[in-house]
Amino acid sequence: MSPRNISPPPLQGIRVVELGNYIAGPGTAMALADLGAEVVKIESMEGDAARSTGPFGLAMLRAYNRGKKSIALDLRQPRGLEVARRLVARADVLVQNLRPGALDALGLGADALREQHPGLVHVSIAGFPAGSPSQHRPGYDIAAQAESGLMWVTGEPQGLPQKVGATIVDAATVQVAAQAVLAALFRRVRTGVGETIRVSLLDVALNLQLANWNDYLVRGVEPARTGDGQPLAAPAADLFRTRDGLVVVSAYVQAHWVRLCESLGCPELADDARFATNERRVANRPGMKAAIGAHIERLGTRECVDLLTRNGIVVAVVRSYADAAASEDFRASSMLVEAAPNEGSPGYASFGLPYQMVDTPRTATLAAPALGTHTEEVLRDAQFTSEDIAALRAAGVVKTAVPMEAAPRGKR
Repeated sequence: MSPRNISPPPLQGIRVVELGNYIAGPGTAMALADLGAEVVKIESMEGDAARSTGPFGLAMLRAYNRGKKSIALDLRQPRGLEVARRLVARADVLVQNLRPGALDALGLGADALREQHPGLVHVSIAGFPAGSPSQHRPGYDIAAQAESGLMWVTGEPQGLPQKVGATIVDAATVQVAAQAVLAALFRRVRTGVGETIRVSLLDVALNLQLANWNDYLVRGVEPARTGDGQPLAAPAADLFRTRDGLVVVSAYVQAHWVRLCESLGCPELADDARFATNERRVANRPGMKAAIGAHIERLGTRECVDLLTRNGIVVAVVRSYADAAASEDFRASSMLVEAAPNEGSPGYASFGLPYQMVDTPRTATLAAPALGTHTEEVLRDAQFTSEDIAALRAAGVVKTAVPMEAAPRGKR
């Protein structure tokens, strides 16, 4: 029997408690669930803030909460805090991205829990670094994009700074925090000691720009907005129109530049004094784009991709979401998963982990739970009796399921 038929999920047996809203905290916990961990999502009586944030909030909820159990719990009541502490006492990992200081005020911060739970991996995600002047400011993805310089380098040269077209800092924070948790769990196997992990969106946003920042730190030259195209290399990420679409081309390595010109039937451009080196092509980018573009625009998109690919040139079609979803590469991707219905939550298509573990079968996943779907189940698992649960419900400390609306099915 091959290993992939017998290997259990990597995090099987690991228990995670999440107190989170929107993307960064919930996404981190979901990444652990996708690796086999049992995740209990402690929500307020109103639920994850994404539940009341319109269509995009619902999309966030579905995207970052698959495979979890939801308990609706009032942490403002002493008995609610008692329940939370009992759940944390059984956990290996706590993940939270509530407003700065909220968990410390409740007595659920890392320092307060460490003595009783020395093996706990406690993960706090905030907008700004701990100890910074802005540590208590609320920080969303857009704040990190703005204050890290990411917006400054995004957009057209003569236009205003622009945000990236997706919540890229939040999404990257999910991967960074999950990586830190896995390292901490591995360390705990060796030492028996847990870890306190702090991740800030600002730090992640800076990390996403390592090459830009390294160049700035060394040369002291501010990077500039260039729209398409890399500021220091050409052609690199430059857009060109084909007969029926748009492609992006990167051929800034000198050998690639020569092959690009030869492939397009204009070998003389390789030796043109204006374009003879990368530095000259950067300085004369508009002329370079016009010269190369005159040859690319005669080709159909598929023809262009096939031609340049055969000659070892990086080229890609600029696709809309609909075009990307219809592409053969998208259909062949292992990213797409089907989240099965989950006790009041309808099933839907979503994305799984952005990598494959070839010798480990992918864990089946359930849809994001409705608020409080698993309140009773979680309490029973934590050794609360039926009478205890009834009393908690009667006192308004816990709440049971609130069904989610069905997801409209998109084209696939």
